[in-house]
Amino acid sequence: MRSTLSAAGAALLLAGPTALAFFSGGFFDRPRLIAGLVAWAVALTAALAAPRPLPASGPGRVALAGLAALFAWTALSLLWAPVAGAAVDDIQRLLLYVGYATGAVALFGQPWVVRGLEPALAAGALLVIGYGLSERLLPDLIDLHASVTAGGRLEQPLTYWNATGVLAALGLVLCVRMAGDPRRQPGLRAAAAAAAVPLVTGVYLSFSRGALAALALALVVLLALAPAGRTQARALATALLPGAAAALLAGALPAVRALEGDLGSRRVQGLAMLLALVVLAGLAALLTMRATRGNERDARLPLARRTAVLAVLGVVLLGGALVAAAFEAQPESRSPAFGASATRLGSVDSNRYGYWSVALGTFADHPVQGIGSGGFVVDWLQERDVLDPTREPHSLYLGTLAELGLVGLATLLAFLGGVAVAARRLWRADPGLAAGPIAALAGWAVHAGLDWDWEMPAVTLVALALAGALVAWSERSAPTPEKREGSTPAAGPRPLASAPGSTGA
Repeated sequence: MRSTLSAAGAALLLAGPTALAFFSGGFFDRPRLIAGLVAWAVALTAALAAPRPLPASGPGRVALAGLAALFAWTALSLLWAPVAGAAVDDIQRLLLYVGYATGAVALFGQPWVVRGLEPALAAGALLVIGYGLSERLLPDLIDLHASVTAGGRLEQPLTYWNATGVLAALGLVLCVRMAGDPRRQPGLRAAAAAAAVPLVTGVYLSFSRGALAALALALVVLLALAPAGRTQARALATALLPGAAAALLAGALPAVRALEGDLGSRRVQGLAMLLALVVLAGLAALLTMRATRGNERDARLPLARRTAVLAVLGVVLLGGALVAAAFEAQPESRSPAFGASATRLGSVDSNRYGYWSVALGTFADHPVQGIGSGGFVVDWLQERDVLDPTREPHSLYLGTLAELGLVGLATLLAFLGGVAVAARRLWRADPGLAAGPIAALAGWAVHAGLDWDWEMPAVTLVALALAGALVAWSERSAPTPEKREGSTPAAGPRPLASAPGSTGA
């Protein structure tokens, strides 16, 4: 009975982000409250059914306590928040996150979750992106709502193109990892490579610069951490090259790129795109199947190469920051095109500079406790120099500083730091198991600093699922010298079923 309850609870948590995606990403009250009730029902079930409902390790306890403290401080900020309604929204959202994270840590150590978490989350992302693409591929049959502000960018069902882009990116990272994991079954690896093609197309059609940047960083982290480095790099190329071809074709077809044209042209272009996706996905699957027939046992990424990859990542991040700063000085010359246009990808201009400047000014005025949860909008309306009705500072970190001060930032950093330490512990024990979740979380963490992912539960719950898994799996692993080097047994890669959390662990 306990095992059945634990399995059902974990399944509900894994399905939760995908289900919420079809209700505007869980942004509004009703679906968010229902999701919170389900999450806490699962957490309470875990307290009764799970052998260890709370974290046993220091990093896990710090992570969960940090998230709970962030909720408590946000609730307390109602006492000084200038906009009570916005603060209540934040409290409801954090209540959902605490319940979800508690359930994930308690239940994701089950062997079937260890094997199935990456496929489940990637399949959910594929389902959401496939739904969004459906009206572009089959305009005769499907007609989705399209907002004027999207300008033709891929936004449904989340209703926000940047959130759609980063969700596709998270699914893509997990697919690339599975395609390059020698411990996975060949059929699953081929399916993951095939799924990467529509996910690449989804990232591109969102025309989200932040999602592309987060994806690039996540893939670099994946190459740096995956133990079978050559195999992972080959899988990356096998997945991304057909995906890039699909994205280029989508960009060349106005009906697919921006929902432009009459029904006749949309019908022809949609069919052409659908056939191209099928062919290119099949090609990616075929190439992956052929690659799995080779001997991948010795395809490890040397430590020196991993260090070099991380060094390149640091240089790229620094260079990107310098370029952004240079363009910020003269943004009028690089103003991005509106809507579904590839030209916007060549610009770093954004109103975000104004949001962040106001957020830092708000923090300077209220450094300890902040202005109160949801209060950024008050200062923005007073200080803004553009007619932009935003209510969010478009950065989890700067928004936390502005609204909750140093105390709020400390609780957020406790959560993120605890997860990071748990992730490092798992990577040292089993780099093959840890590489995918860590890379995807790195992408989310970067994008959360550029947009309001925290306010979009369908995206953030994916990150919390990965974080909960890293904590749960790290508590069921014991590092060995062989695992630290990412080596595999002489007979070949060990099956994923024997990973931490399984019966033999």
